[in-house]
Amino acid sequence: MADEQWRTRRGGVETSLRTSAVWAAVHDVVERRAAEVGRPLRVLDLGGGTGGLAVPIAELGHDVTVVDPSPDALASLSRRSGERGVAARVHAVQGDADSLTAVVGSDPVDLVCCHGTLEVVDDPQATLAALAAVLAPGGSLSLVAAQRLAVVLARALAGQFAQAEQALTSADGRWGSQDPLPRRFDADALRAMVEQAGLVVDAVHGVRTFSDLVPSALVDTDADRVALLRLEQAVTDSPQFAFLGQLGSAVHVLAHR
Repeated sequence: MADEQWRTRRGGVETSLRTSAVWAAVHDVVERRAAEVGRPLRVLDLGGGTGGLAVPIAELGHDVTVVDPSPDALASLSRRSGERGVAARVHAVQGDADSLTAVVGSDPVDLVCCHGTLEVVDDPQATLAALAAVLAPGGSLSLVAAQRLAVVLARALAGQFAQAEQALTSADGRWGSQDPLPRRFDADALRAMVEQAGLVVDAVHGVRTFSDLVPSALVDTDADRVALLRLEQAVTDSPQFAFLGQLGSAVHVLAHR
């Protein structure tokens, strides 16, 4: 793929290295579903905050409802969508997983996104069930959650060996009481949770396998970023190297109803 095509598919190399691979996968799901239904999609973004995902989807012509408990994040979302000219297609709702049915009503959605939220909810399995319940038949779930082995590796490389061992062996994947995340997940366990919610898993892959380990000084040009993104994508696309995805900072699950 030419560099210009690579940039276009990912919204430009200015797209964060932390989100680019996920956005590429979501973009493909959006385009495929839109072609199937022949109309703008109804998208629900749980915990979408300031609109890092919602606004780009709205720029593709789709309607996005962001449900988030933070009024400050939703205020930032409203400003962002207005500045990008998509305010009419982005709807901010203060709430959480318990309010999804009321938000969606009787008209199910084509795509549900839950990125960086399952780690902090009270009941991850109940949240997945609520997400599955508002999906239309054929609709998709995009789920991104922090992955255990990444923090084990990061703690070990930092010389924090006891913390690395605790993250590896603890039920919640935390390295200690000062860990900022309530929980992390293993890819196989997350797949099983999605299936238990009644969805069919289409793909599971690690993201940010290298990006969070490479010093920023080594990725300071567009050419560096494109090269690193190509490497990340090569790992995702190569089944024989799928095991490397277990070292990604997060795991991305795509599923459908």
